[in-house]
Amino acid sequence: MGKTSRRDHLPERAEVEARAAVLLEALPFIQQFAGATVVVKYGGAAMTKPELKASFARDIALLKLVGLNPVVVHGGGPDISKYSERLGLDVNFVDGLRVTDEPTMELVKMVLIGKINKEIVAQLHVAGIEAVGLSGDDGRLIEARKATSDSGDLGFVGDVARINPDILSDLGRFVPVVASVGVDAQGQSYNINADTVAGALAKALGARRVIFLTDVEGVYEDFDDKSTLIGRCSLVDIEAMLEAGDVDKGMIPKLSAVCDALKGGVEAAQIVDGRVPHSVIMELFTEEGLGTMVTRA
Repeated sequence: MGKTSRRDHLPERAEVEARAAVLLEALPFIQQFAGATVVVKYGGAAMTKPELKASFARDIALLKLVGLNPVVVHGGGPDISKYSERLGLDVNFVDGLRVTDEPTMELVKMVLIGKINKEIVAQLHVAGIEAVGLSGDDGRLIEARKATSDSGDLGFVGDVARINPDILSDLGRFVPVVASVGVDAQGQSYNINADTVAGALAKALGARRVIFLTDVEGVYEDFDDKSTLIGRCSLVDIEAMLEAGDVDKGMIPKLSAVCDALKGGVEAAQIVDGRVPHSVIMELFTEEGLGTMVTRA
């Protein structure tokens, strides 16, 4: 058997130096966020493609292993729509929110809590960290109230009335994975927009950052012109966009959640393209970032 040198299996020096540069760029951000809570709203394409699911799980694992406290919040709109169509249930949206009658609410709970939540937990276990799945019923984590709309009755669609964060604080080494289902005082379940839950959780937990994964690059000055991506803006800018109606309907709940989180004391909210592998760590641990950062100032 011929002998081989360790050097035969090493990458080129330039590649090694590039890898080292990436780690060195990340170091001050890792130090800055050590011990901080970061809420990540997981959704869109990142939840549907196997390679992006694995990428996301590794990002969350890295955050946990370098000393951050990530909390994952998820919805599951595409899966809910898919199973609704299979079962012959109507799929309707008002102001970007799914109209949820009683049969649809039962389906929402089965899909979000019974299927998607456990799949995410399993992905995180594969990535090397321990996670636990929760919904609003667990420890009364998400207390809900019925949502209202000038456009019509939304059924069992809820708003966040109150977050009880104690259960998350007691989880220690586990990464919480929270399905966006809340419950009222009478035990009625409500379908709550996952962006709304992420913003409310970030506020209640005193999170440093809240990150929203989506299927666009970020926030645009003109949503019909993708060259107008905004790298950084303020809460005042987002409020002005919402008031003027210069926002795509699907982005309204997300930007409203951004405003809620920042007004509640969160340092910054980041809207990131979840179609890009490792978008979470690229946004948190690099100087340039990836999407749109919104700050209070």
